[in-house]
Amino acid sequence: MSVSKFIDHNYRHFNASALKMAAHGYKAHMDKGGEMLVTIAGAMSTAEIGISLAEMIRQGKVHAISCTGANLEEDIFNLVAHDHYELIPNYRDLTPQDEQRLLEKHLNRVTDTCIPEGEAIRRIEKVVLEEWQKADQSGQRYFPHEFMYKILLSGKLEQYYQIDPKDSWMLAAAQKNIPMIVPGWEDSTLGNIFAGHIIKGDIKNVHTVRTGIEAMTYFAEWYMGTAPKKPVGFFQIGGGIAGDFPICVVPMLDQDLQYDNVPLWSYFAQISDSTTSYGSYSGAVPNEKITWGKLAIDTPKFVVESDASIVAPLIFAYVLGQ
Repeated sequence: MSVSKFIDHNYRHFNASALKMAAHGYKAHMDKGGEMLVTIAGAMSTAEIGISLAEMIRQGKVHAISCTGANLEEDIFNLVAHDHYELIPNYRDLTPQDEQRLLEKHLNRVTDTCIPEGEAIRRIEKVVLEEWQKADQSGQRYFPHEFMYKILLSGKLEQYYQIDPKDSWMLAAAQKNIPMIVPGWEDSTLGNIFAGHIIKGDIKNVHTVRTGIEAMTYFAEWYMGTAPKKPVGFFQIGGGIAGDFPICVVPMLDQDLQYDNVPLWSYFAQISDSTTSYGSYSGAVPNEKITWGKLAIDTPKFVVESDASIVAPLIFAYVLGQ
């Protein structure tokens, strides 16, 4: 039985039903000629979401991405250092002393997975620093993802590949030149490293990497160039800045800039395990977004309250007809 048929037959109630309906809605949005923004928070790249997301990109089911700086870089870390990662299935049993030993081995833990500093982080730092300095010296400026696209498409990292490159979503995005924003990039390993090189003086212009307000204006231009022609959907994995940043483009265009006839988001789905009881944005139900001018009354809206590392690959498989 295919994944799609399994979901249709078995997923009838509760979060299972929400997953199925979100997948139905995603597919229906594609069938109408719509485009889809996917937002990625949490440690989804370290969870190897690229295995399913890369194929979504290749098959034209994802048209723009908003992700945290961690997800931007960790897909590439996994691409070049996968064999050096260390899995810790019993991570819940670790003592502070166990954690200290991991630190001493230069293994940075993300739940059950340790990222090796030397083979992953420092290997990428060496290559991207060359691009940062080249841009700095020539007075050029690029967004974080554009630097990553450059090093991936240059072939400089190919000798280090330790997974099938078709399972890297960043490589798939680079090959299709998918529009991307990385809000809050400074809060990432490479963002910290860039700041360190600014402090050391290895890079002179702090604006060599474009971030923040420029990312919002860039995304607004993309949205207004796309949404009036095709409906644009919003598929949110996790919460936080990766989702909050891009969804605000609609009320900004409508209420702040007072543009006429700004299309609202045409589909909305979120995978989240956050709750609404503490005032969290990540746990806010979609109807709350109506009050902010982000979603319409009749926008298809779905929330799957579950683990995104389980849910997202299933929805992607459904959309791909697998």
